[in-house]
Amino acid sequence: MSAIFYHDETQQKLAEKTKIEHQKHIARPIVTVMQKAGPFYNAEDYHQKYILRRHSKVLDRLDLTDEELITSKAACRLNGYLCGYGTEEDFLKEVDDLDLKESIVGYVQQQIRKNKRH
Repeated sequence: MSAIFYHDETQQKLAEKTKIEHQKHIARPIVTVMQKAGPFYNAEDYHQKYILRRHSKVLDRLDLTDEELITSKAACRLNGYLCGYGTEEDFLKEVDDLDLKESIVGYVQQQIRKNKRH
């Protein structure tokens, strides 16, 4: 499910405006649900960073507990890149901030290139 949960009227208006602007650039309708945020519950551990978990080479080198995996900026960003979101250029711009081992950087670059071809 694609969803945006907003906390106040300002966030709601911004989300709606963004949806309208983005819709101008794509043919198929955007079906993202927008609704007021309610209580939030973390998913079970095995759902956390699902794509990253499929890349055990990266996950093992991050050496994070399940709890740390939920809050780690690096894990979040890597999960996105490994899902195919973001470019190699974007990744390289932020790689220093993510404090990654060189072997992880090279592997993620390969995966980004691979995702681009598919």
